[in-house]
Amino acid sequence: MSTTEPPSSGRQPSGAEPSLRPARVTPVPLSALAELIGAPAQDFGTVLLTGVSLDSRAVEPADLYLALPGASTHGAQYAGQAVAAGAVAIVTDDDGARLLHDLPELAGVPVLVVPSPRGVVGTAAAFVYGTGHAGLDGPPSEGPSAAAMELYAVTGTNGKTTTTYFINSLLRALDFTPGLIGTIEILAGAGAVPSRLTTPESTDVHALLALMRERGLDAASMEVSSHALSFHRVDGVQFDIAGFTNLTQDHLDLHGTMEEYFATKAKLFGPHRARRAVITVDDSWGQRLAREAAIPVTTLRTVEVSTAEVGQSREAVEQSNGPEQSDWQVRQVEKRGLGSSFILAAADGRTLRVSTGLPGSFNIANAALAVVMVLQLQEARGESAVLKRVQAALDSHDPFTLAVPGRMQLVGKSPTAIVDFAHNPDALERALVAVRSSEPESKVIVVFGATGQRDAGKRPKMGAVVARLADVVIITDDDPHDEDAASIRADVLQGARNANDEQAFGHEILEIFPRADAIVRAVELAGPQDVILVAGRGHEVWQEVKGVNHSLDDRAELRAALRRCGFTPEPVPGIES
Repeated sequence: MSTTEPPSSGRQPSGAEPSLRPARVTPVPLSALAELIGAPAQDFGTVLLTGVSLDSRAVEPADLYLALPGASTHGAQYAGQAVAAGAVAIVTDDDGARLLHDLPELAGVPVLVVPSPRGVVGTAAAFVYGTGHAGLDGPPSEGPSAAAMELYAVTGTNGKTTTTYFINSLLRALDFTPGLIGTIEILAGAGAVPSRLTTPESTDVHALLALMRERGLDAASMEVSSHALSFHRVDGVQFDIAGFTNLTQDHLDLHGTMEEYFATKAKLFGPHRARRAVITVDDSWGQRLAREAAIPVTTLRTVEVSTAEVGQSREAVEQSNGPEQSDWQVRQVEKRGLGSSFILAAADGRTLRVSTGLPGSFNIANAALAVVMVLQLQEARGESAVLKRVQAALDSHDPFTLAVPGRMQLVGKSPTAIVDFAHNPDALERALVAVRSSEPESKVIVVFGATGQRDAGKRPKMGAVVARLADVVIITDDDPHDEDAASIRADVLQGARNANDEQAFGHEILEIFPRADAIVRAVELAGPQDVILVAGRGHEVWQEVKGVNHSLDDRAELRAALRRCGFTPEPVPGIES
């Protein structure tokens, strides 16, 4: 999937992302940057910088080009193109310097050599764009592109995207003008730009923050994935507040173990990256993070939400999640159409009434996290009557009833047809519990697959989860990448069939490909009272097979299949069109 791409090495496989930079940047001297990143001293003359780029195709005049080592190529191989496009200096390592040695097209262009150039990308970008974020406890950095905005970060395995959308929606209800950097799109005040990575490279992050401030935005929320932390994509950014959703098995192809996965996520919760945190403590990972974080922490528990849905007693959930009292707790959950309403109660007795039109306990948790993050930051800033203002915004704007593309997105109502990004065992379980109808004759039909060249250990687990919770299981292809699609399906099928046989579920398990045919078959098997869940790809519109991108949008395919079978899909929302 697009959220797990490796770091850039100067050329990106499917084209450079659109350039989103501020129009006005105060030039900074290369000599000062060299001193900042610890490059050996040399005569830099009067070279001035106004931009930073990792991609030779995105270089603009007066840029610093960062020539980094990559998985298959070294960015130094593209230094000639970068200089031709206007780069006035290059930062690289010893291997890059050897590749650049005596190249005539680089004559007179300073080359700064550092041991680990990726480690200085964020520092360089923050310096050039003036986005060193002073936050609450100090003045904003000097310069016209300094990021004097409220910065919100959300990390965790599941829920990052929806929580950032919820934060932005609540901020708008509070009369902020917020931006967003995430999986689906980048919102910088003037239209949306599709995203290619969960978190862009740090050069783009700092340019975006400078652009947002230049356009008058006063807040921004950002998804911060474990890949972003591992590949230094948020280096040089200090968030005012960071939120944690949950931690379940995913991305072990990168991290190897859950312990390493946790350690990577935990990097966000230190003083160099965030000033304060709101941590959901529904599982042992969240509880541990709350204990170990090196910044002030507000804790949130939403376990009361999940007790009825997973068939556990409150005592069992409390026992499994630990005895700690939280600063905020979700209580009194009630169904409200597809969504829910609930009370968010503080340990000091304060309460808020909150609702969301999106289904599932996880969206209650996402909404609660968004509320507490916004509330805590406004209170930390010394704003008056914050609780009253937040409650008024919740009541008058219903900010958590909104379409989040590919996240429990309703495509049809009869049958209920939903597209969701769930692509790991925990997310699939939560989604399936959320969509199950109370109608006794209603069945759940699921279309899903697993991604190639990713954590293969979760594939049979995904199959087992779906076999347990769905009535009809249709296993198909996700993004095979360079792996054999049939072998991926076989791994998922094995888990599904083993669980179905061993526990005598008696559910129907089918293997249908390509994916568009699987979606059609799901609709053919559905009656008006049934639920169809197409999971795994969400908002994505390209399927990668053997290095080739094929147009494939689950939402479009599902709408077409509904029409073909005589059903009426929901209108296409503006954010999708």
